[in-house]
Amino acid sequence: MTNHQAAIFEESHAHHLYLEFETPVITGALPGAELLATPVSRVHETLAFSGKVLDGIDHRLVPPELKPFEAIVGRDELVAPATQGDVFVWIQSNQRDEVFARGLAWTQALDSVAQLKQEEHGFLFRDSRDLTGFIDGTSNPKDDERLEVALIDSGSHEGGSYVMTQRWLHDLAAFHAQAIEKQERVIGRTKKSSIELDEEHMPPDSHVSRTEIEREGSEVEIYRRSTPTGGLTDAGLFFLAFSAELRRFNWILESMLGKTEDNVRDQLLTFTKPVTGSFYFAPNMLALNHIFA
Repeated sequence: MTNHQAAIFEESHAHHLYLEFETPVITGALPGAELLATPVSRVHETLAFSGKVLDGIDHRLVPPELKPFEAIVGRDELVAPATQGDVFVWIQSNQRDEVFARGLAWTQALDSVAQLKQEEHGFLFRDSRDLTGFIDGTSNPKDDERLEVALIDSGSHEGGSYVMTQRWLHDLAAFHAQAIEKQERVIGRTKKSSIELDEEHMPPDSHVSRTEIEREGSEVEIYRRSTPTGGLTDAGLFFLAFSAELRRFNWILESMLGKTEDNVRDQLLTFTKPVTGSFYFAPNMLALNHIFA
């Protein structure tokens, strides 16, 4: 699995830019080969695509599980909406000006075939915390396990990864109005040190309980790369995750929204909601070089 897009696993950057583009029908390679061939020092980027785009370039580029994101309607009228995009560009660096410049360059390169649909600026908040004040990604896989969780391990799509993006909008005033103990029961971890609550004190509707799940006898693992995003009036999270299997994303979302046999939904959804949702595929480097002309 040495042919993957290495930037997926770059974890040290403070500034992020997430760009989602819409395209009409694609019948050939995308413009941008020159840009792809001229990386910028200390700027890392990941490129991913919808099945429509990959199929329009070469049907062999489409991995077997890839499909558009479909809205999920859960308990209490909760909805994970679908806003499927076609091209996803994620840029990260410790230099915000270079992140912006690279994003502008990709927008200009794709201008003839794609329209920018969504632009989100992510940032490191304190010691990798969500804007709720809780550390984000505590249970993420580490070291080589990240590759095992995120990357397809064999076949023509080896080194590729399924991608899910969602923009979440937080009600921070309502969340922070809760006592710390209540916040910790909502999340399922202590706020200061991110220690998981023990079995006796872990609510079945905590965020941990609804996202750390098992299916078919195995733990459902994904690799999260989310960051805070937005301003004072639209603060939230850009949820970004990678997986060797697309179905893992749906399993976790269904558990959060209460579309499971226990009919329990994630109480964190009282304080935050998704407003976008897309699935993409981040191909290996060999395939990536054939996508752009």
